[in-house]
Amino acid sequence: MTQPLFSAKCPPQKSYNTLRRSREYLTPEKVEHLLRAARRQGRYKQRNATLILLMYRHGLRAAELVRLRWEMFDLKAALFHVQRVKNGVPAVHPLRGTELRALRQLAVPTAGAAYLFVSERGGPLTARTVHHIVAMAGEAAGVPFPVHPHMLRHACGFYLANKGVDTRALQQYLGHRNIQHTVRYTELTPQRFQDFWND
Repeated sequence: MTQPLFSAKCPPQKSYNTLRRSREYLTPEKVEHLLRAARRQGRYKQRNATLILLMYRHGLRAAELVRLRWEMFDLKAALFHVQRVKNGVPAVHPLRGTELRALRQLAVPTAGAAYLFVSERGGPLTARTVHHIVAMAGEAAGVPFPVHPHMLRHACGFYLANKGVDTRALQQYLGHRNIQHTVRYTELTPQRFQDFWND
């Protein structure tokens, strides 16, 4: 009797994120709670708050965040040369005052380091560590569902879409090659329905 090539028993299928969390993004208020919680936590509060801020403001993935090097930032010109993963489109983003202040504070203790976000040993943080930092900040902030780094990227997309940012500009900002990945942010913005009723 021959053995079947494949076992009929398959590993359990991963549940959809929507079954585990009520939503896949954070509101600006929740992001602010996250930042406040990170600023109060542990020895690396400045580093942790800065990484959350940059992920939110620039729609960074965890894999993009851990690759950030100081040479990608021009603090005098207030510019950030964003390199995307997943075949994303690179761009140059302006840096605002809040980000510049956070980066300058971060630059002092990590002087001489090539990477922005480093561990105790001086090497770049791992994506797993970033997941842990964001999850811990979510717990400390009292967010009633598990928080993961990609929620900050989605939060960026929804915030800019709600502000009325043009879909093409938003596509370039987030580094999407396919505009269909960007359209979901504008499809879900409640501002589209704002003038449906006049009372």
